Parts: sequence; structure tokens; C-alpha cells
Amino acid sequence: MDEYASSFLDTVEDVIPEVDDHEDEGQQEPGTDSAKKGRGLRSGIFRAANIQDKLLEKLVSQVIPADDGHGQGPDPAAGDMPAYAEARPGFSLPLMTTNFRRFNARIGVVFKFQARVFRLLSWRRPTHTLSFLAVYTFVCLDPYLLFALPLAIAMFGILVPSFVARHPAPVPDADRVRNMSYSPRGPPLAPARTVKPTKELSRDFFRNMGDLQNVMEDFSVAHDKIIALVVPKTNFSDEALSSAVFVLLSAGCLIMLIAAQLLPLRFLALVGGWAAIWSGHPGVARLFHQAKLQYMAAAKDTTATTTTTDPNHHPEQQKQQQPPKTNPPKTATPKSPWTTNPSTALQTLLKADILLDTSPETREVEIFELQHQSPNTGEWEPWVFAASPYDPLSAARIAGDRPRGGTRFFEDVLAPPGWEWSEKKWALDLWSREWVEERIITGVEVETEGERWVYDMWSERDVAAAVGGAAAVAGGEGEDHGGGEGKGRLPLPSPSPGVSWEEGEEGVGRRGQWRRRRWVRMVKRRKVTTTSG
Repeated sequence: MDEYASSFLDTVEDVIPEVDDHEDEGQQEPGTDSAKKGRGLRSGIFRAANIQDKLLEKLVSQVIPADDGHGQGPDPAAGDMPAYAEARPGFSLPLMTTNFRRFNARIGVVFKFQARVFRLLSWRRPTHTLSFLAVYTFVCLDPYLLFALPLAIAMFGILVPSFVARHPAPVPDADRVRNMSYSPRGPPLAPARTVKPTKELSRDFFRNMGDLQNVMEDFSVAHDKIIALVVPKTNFSDEALSSAVFVLLSAGCLIMLIAAQLLPLRFLALVGGWAAIWSGHPGVARLFHQAKLQYMAAAKDTTATTTTTDPNHHPEQQKQQQPPKTNPPKTATPKSPWTTNPSTALQTLLKADILLDTSPETREVEIFELQHQSPNTGEWEPWVFAASPYDPLSAARIAGDRPRGGTRFFEDVLAPPGWEWSEKKWALDLWSREWVEERIITGVEVETEGERWVYDMWSERDVAAAVGGAAAVAGGEGEDHGGGEGKGRLPLPSPSPGVSWEEGEEGVGRRGQWRRRRWVRMVKRRKVTTTSG
């Protein structure tokens, strides 16, 4: 914190003397002209803004950790952005301020176009709106005119106004000059019209800032409304409703794939466009508003009637509330729930038609218990609980590697990521021949009774391993170069030729140094408490 404070104060000391020098120059050479005063005021404002930018940049640099020259942008190597993003600058407050000023000075043309579109669709000038509807009708009836529309807009929206600005019409003066009609003849009389950025601190500049502020607010409100309307129906928070939406979209997609060519697209586009534009007419909008008010009033009356005739009330309370009548009341015709309360009717339909799975998904997890035969004592020693059976033709066995991974104890075996145990204990797989045949494992002997071990058949590799182990046990007691049995060496019985588990019986022939058996346990999907953004 002390280092941050000292660097911040150093920045302030570096900036303030620059301002004092300018102030001294202004005191020594006071200007009396109004233009000089305006320039001095503007320079003073920008100088103060530069001071604030430098101070804020220093503060932000202390708060936000800086990357290796690329600011806060994502790593292009990670696939988030293309490679050209490496040359783009990182976050900088002065650069951000400069870009915002440039953007705000040039965004006025977009707001002008937006205002003209709103005036066109809101029927401010009915002749313009009807002309637009006429053009839209021609395009709908003959869609090939759509290719000529951009060219016509470029001619009559850009070139013709630019020519008229270069060759302006004469000022009408009926008393002096006759024949005041427009004539394009003659040399240009006015300079060409150009699009220039708005000057900073001008009225148009602040108008653009206000429009930009309103556009950001409109976007935020529209974004929130769309999220509130669409996301609850599509994120499966209500699985019945989202499932119904998925079914409807699937049926609609299938129907469109088959019958899309039969739809009168020109007629639909024409009617839809006219309906959308006429909906913006003040008279039509007034009718829609009145219909909405009537519907809301009817819904309130229906809710009040349902509350007064609630069947959960006690019958005696209903008798006390109802005044005595001589004539029995007439039974009203029951209304359809789709007209009185469509949301409740939709929920009832979804609960009746869409059935959801309440139990979590379950799977079977397997683990192989591997044991190795000691070359010294000939007893089987627990080795590891691994995910693979370490069969004679596995890649690890062929490469001469030991079993990799796994754990030494059952308690250390964990459920797969995203799953949890649904059973308390492991169960021995009694169908040992099934999983051996399923994996097409050869060169093994299978126990179909007892402990269900699957033994390796004796091979030349096991003979070499046994010879190596016996030599290690013999140590310095000497070597038997004649191939006989030395002192302290285990006997090496020869395997029975031509015996395998496919054609022999259990226990026939010499077994190898590895055996395994399969344990299984059920798991279920674990609930995720955090959602991905």
C-alpha cells in the first residue's frame, strides 16, 4: 500500500507543475480578445481532463494487474481471438477517452438515420410512409427489385443531394427575376458537401452524448426484457415448459423442411410488412391500447370471481357470506380455462402430457484387482487396483512396463468426475468369462467358480522373469552355467504344451505371474450447484 501511495503521489507531482507553468504564462500574457479567452477556457478544460486521466490511469494500473504488454485482452494462442489481436493495445484510460471522443464526434449520422426511421414508421408524414409502403409492395411482388434498390438509394439518396448542394437553386424573387425554375446548367456555385466530425464541446457533441446515453439505456432495458422473456423458457429451469418448447420447435422444423416450398412467401412478407407498419399508426396504436385495457379488466374480474367462489372455504362461512334468496341462482355457463387463465391451463397441460425422469442417471464403474506372484515364495501379493486388466496383449505388457496408475486400497478409489457412489460397497463380478470374452482377451485361464481370478498362461517372458528373480535371490552364492537348479533357486517346471483356457480345463498347465479379477459398483450423477455463465 505504501508503494502504491508513493507512486500515486509522484504522478501528482509530475503533473501539477506543468499546470502551474501554463497558469504563469497566462498571467504574464493576459489576452483581451474573446477568441483567446475561448481557446484558453477550452485548453484549461482539456488540461484538467488530462490531469484526471493521468491520475486515474495510475490508479487503475495499481489496481488491475498488468499483463505482458497486451493489457487485459484474451490470449490469441488460446483460440479466443485471431492472431492480429497481439498488436492491439491493452486497456488504457487516455486511449479510452480519446477513442470515445472520436466515436462520439462521428456517431451523429447514425442517430440522424435512426430519427428518420422513427419518423417514417410513426407516420409523422403520412406521404413519406405511404411512399415507403409502395416501394415495399413492389419489392415484395417482384423480389428481384431488391438488387436494384441499393443502387437507387445510392443515386437518389447520396449523388442527387450532393449535386444539388454543389449546384444550388436560385433564391426565389418573383418581383425581379422571372422563370425561377431549377436548372442544373452552369459551373458549380457552392463547395462540395462533406461529412465532418462534430467539434468537441459543441452543441451537437453533447447531443450525441445524450443520444448515446439513451441508446445504452434502451439496449440495457431491451436486453433485460429479452432475457426475462426467453431464458426461463429455454434454460430448462422449468423442464416441462422447456421440453414442450423443444418439442414444438422440433415439429415446426420438420414441417418447415417438408412444406416450406408451399408457403406463399411473397404474400406473407407483404401482409406482415403492411401490418407491422400500420401498427405504428396513432389510430391503430390507440385501438390496441384500449383492447389491452379491456383484456386486463376482464382478467381482474375473473380472478375476483374465482377468489369469492373458492372451494377451500368452509360451507358455513359461504352461507353466512351469501344473503338469503328466494329464487335459486342461475348456473352460469363455465368458461374455458384457455380464455380465463391461459398460463394455468398451459401448466396443467404440460404436467399431464410431459413426463420427466425423477431418478438420477446411474452407471456401472469397474476396477480390476491385480496381484503378482512373488518369485521367491510363490505366493500372490496384492499389487494395485487399476482401471485396466493388464492382460498379456496390452500395450503396457508388450512394452515391458509395470501397471501404471491406480491405488493400493479400495478406500482410495474415487468416483469419476461428476458422479457419486450410489452403492456402499464394491461387488465382485461373478461372470468372469463374460468380461474376458467381451474384451477379446487371450492367453489367460478363467475361474468360473470360487474367487473368479483370471490368470495369465505361462509364457517364455514369465520363464525369463522367473530366471531373473531366482538369480537375484541366489546373489553371490554362485551361478549355474549348466542350466541346472542352483542352491536357493526356485524350480522351473516346464509348461504343459498346447494348453489354453479355450481348449483346456481350469488348473491345467502352468500359470503366469499375474492374475486379476473385476469389481463393480454403481454410481449416479451428482448435482451441480454452480451454473456456467
